[in-house]
Amino acid sequence: MLLFWPSRAQEVAENRLVETGNWNGLYLRFRISEKLYYYGEHHYRRRNSVDNLYDFVGRMRQWYNRAGINYFYNEYFNVIIGPTLVLNYTPRPGDPDYEYITIEPRIWHQWLFTMPYLGRVKIYHQFRFEHRWRRSNLKGSEFQYTNRYRYKIFAYIPINKNKLEKRTLFFSPSAEIFMQSGKSIVYNHFEDFRVYTGLGYILNNSVTFFGGHMWTVGQDQVGNIYNQTHIIRLNIFINLDLRNPSKVLPNVMMGD
Repeated sequence: MLLFWPSRAQEVAENRLVETGNWNGLYLRFRISEKLYYYGEHHYRRRNSVDNLYDFVGRMRQWYNRAGINYFYNEYFNVIIGPTLVLNYTPRPGDPDYEYITIEPRIWHQWLFTMPYLGRVKIYHQFRFEHRWRRSNLKGSEFQYTNRYRYKIFAYIPINKNKLEKRTLFFSPSAEIFMQSGKSIVYNHFEDFRVYTGLGYILNNSVTFFGGHMWTVGQDQVGNIYNQTHIIRLNIFINLDLRNPSKVLPNVMMGD
């Protein structure tokens, strides 16, 4: 650390709450063959106002659209690959030096490992990799290529039943770490750490509701400052079998 960070080695890391927000998500999985599914994630994300840290919804943050082809190797392992398009809104509405919207294309792929039931608890290990082309909303900024590496562990714990099935209320804790690399990434390789906890309800074989609170902490660009956020998240998961809608689909829900 002294070799790569000499000017900051004796500084005390600062933690600060910089943002609150509200993310609303629609997650889709459509079965198209015995092993193949279409997978989609669509998020409407807002953040707090410039002058009110605790209103959660004062400004637009992002429209987030991820799609992919999902291949189920077996009940314990599946993979996804596909494109993503993110619309990033200005952090300073009304400032003429900032563009209102910029686009951020990505390519992503994911491995999901499903563990056998431990009693009534179902545990998942998710590895996600993203290749991003993004730019600041500041006018004249250029696109920069970065890679992001994510690992998430999460669980589903049924409350009113012994396993996950329709009309099941469940508790779901998760923790996820984000690392990043690229020419523009110098002091902030540790991008984010998220703890997301909430309650879900499986209405039937096709529809699941989930909501909860997410706390995040990650490095600022200077490296020794750690920014925190608090986000309220509300999600709907829809599973459909396009071959035969009456068939039961695996109730596997993938985080964001």
